[in-house]
Amino acid sequence: MRAVTALSVTVLATAGIGHALVTGLDSGIARVDAFKDMKNRPAAGHGMNVLLVGTDGRDKITEQERKAYRLGGAPCHCTDTIMIVHISQDRDRASVVSLPRDSYAEVPAHVDQSTGEPHHAHPLKLNAAYAEGGPQLTVRTVEAMTHVKIDHYLEVDFASFMRTVDVLGGVTVCTPTTLKDSYTGLDLAPGNHNLTGGQALQYVRARHVDGASDLGRMQRQQRFMAALIERATSSGVLLNPMRFRDVTRAVLGSVRADAGFGTNELLDLGRAMRNFSPSSSEFTTVPIGQMGFVVNGIGSTLKWDKAKADRLFAALRDDKPLAPVRAKHAPAATTVEVAPSSIRVRVENGTGTAGLGRKVDAALASTGFATTRQPVTGHPVPRTVISYDPRWDRSARSLAVALPGSELRAVPGQGAVLRVTAGPDFKDVHKVKGPDTAQPDSPVVHGDEVVCSGKA
Repeated sequence: MRAVTALSVTVLATAGIGHALVTGLDSGIARVDAFKDMKNRPAAGHGMNVLLVGTDGRDKITEQERKAYRLGGAPCHCTDTIMIVHISQDRDRASVVSLPRDSYAEVPAHVDQSTGEPHHAHPLKLNAAYAEGGPQLTVRTVEAMTHVKIDHYLEVDFASFMRTVDVLGGVTVCTPTTLKDSYTGLDLAPGNHNLTGGQALQYVRARHVDGASDLGRMQRQQRFMAALIERATSSGVLLNPMRFRDVTRAVLGSVRADAGFGTNELLDLGRAMRNFSPSSSEFTTVPIGQMGFVVNGIGSTLKWDKAKADRLFAALRDDKPLAPVRAKHAPAATTVEVAPSSIRVRVENGTGTAGLGRKVDAALASTGFATTRQPVTGHPVPRTVISYDPRWDRSARSLAVALPGSELRAVPGQGAVLRVTAGPDFKDVHKVKGPDTAQPDSPVVHGDEVVCSGKA
């Protein structure tokens, strides 16, 4: 989960603002030999592949932060988050693939890092490779599973994540529904929120806000990474040497990287990525073929869909986009859980403004929602309300994405038709789209499709 911040190493720490400054920052990176004596590796592809891992290291967390953000307990010495970030050869695109930590994996033969005991190749959960053999075994295992050659390794912990978000002045995330997790302390009402470092850590760690568990958490991590890129590129930090220095110091102070990731790599990326933006990034999760794949001695794992995963990783090796390239300046549509055409909506005018109901109905219909085309006058409301039967909660969440800032109100027994009562806050309908059923692989979203469309 802290690997979200490590992407800022390749984005923020690559502004190309001077060799001397970058050299000074580069010297502060803790080094790890993630590729020692590795043989029989995959053939190099085009572009650059960075393995980003987030560990639960807590050595630099203050006692106050432990209590405030519920960071107690002993660290597991494993990787909570694993991502492959592919930077295209022309430096115009970043493709981010999340690898679930509970993925079924088979690690190569190795020597246990803790006990010195030699091990034959054996199955385990992907995140346990770090505990047994550290960064090197993690890299070897990922390469064996994906056949993608890893060029660089970056490792991030709790501290660097929080410091980076704070020095950026916070990062804005948005949610159409309440997000509450008693384990991390996350408690967000519907709407836009500018999160501090500690709050952001709660957001990307939360696993108990819905039934999606780790997969839902990875989607939130991807959304946060897109928001982080937007914040960095829109705030001028890449062009301001002083702010750049402060941000990169916060990041690099807790990062571990391979020896090959140095000044020249930072400067090369910086020169190429000055115009990087959320629309330049795309995010997905490796396709899962079987949930709850039980393995004796290991427990429940996630087994990848081999055919779909092979296609995904072939695209990385061939330096191809994971999703069709959008035409420039095309409006971004946010992917939602339920296709708009499957969602029935009745619109009511909750204001004294004549014609507002017709305007909202037409806007929703043009976005693909199955509206009644017969808006009526409703009770006055201070803000737009979506009333829904709890049995259609997924449809309600999807509709709420199209109406940013609206209030979700559960009405048991209402039935399959959702009701939108338009309030004086209504401005426009955000374009949404359903999952691409013609695309057999995991959904791919661009960064500008998941960042917040308005101000809090």
